[in-house]
Amino acid sequence: MGQSMAIGTARPVLVVDDDQAIRTAVSWALSDAGYWVTTAEHGRAALVQVADAPPALVLLDMRMPVMDGWTFARHYRALVTDHAPIVVMTAAYDARDRAAQIEANGHLAKPFDSTELLNTVRHHLPHEDLNADA
Repeated sequence: MGQSMAIGTARPVLVVDDDQAIRTAVSWALSDAGYWVTTAEHGRAALVQVADAPPALVLLDMRMPVMDGWTFARHYRALVTDHAPIVVMTAAYDARDRAAQIEANGHLAKPFDSTELLNTVRHHLPHEDLNADA
């Protein structure tokens, strides 16, 4: 688990993925764009993060050890009444179907580049006020 500085968002973007390289790359890209980012290596750790810092957006891998994305989404929605949008990040050929299975707000097919990532985050957080030269 990790955190970067709170730069532009009042609440963090939570990145949940068991692949350390993906968590790091996504965290760096979002931090460089001014987002506050927290990370978790599986769904159970993500639930702890949610309790500590309610997210503005959840970027969620589906296949993870300990607690997968399907189970996380179910528990998250049961625990939190005002839940953040969830975007599924998956390498599965049926990314849209995976997102629909958990009623996610969107999906991001792996592999993705930083432009796709940032466009997806901006789409789901259009109200966030980033501090560009503020």
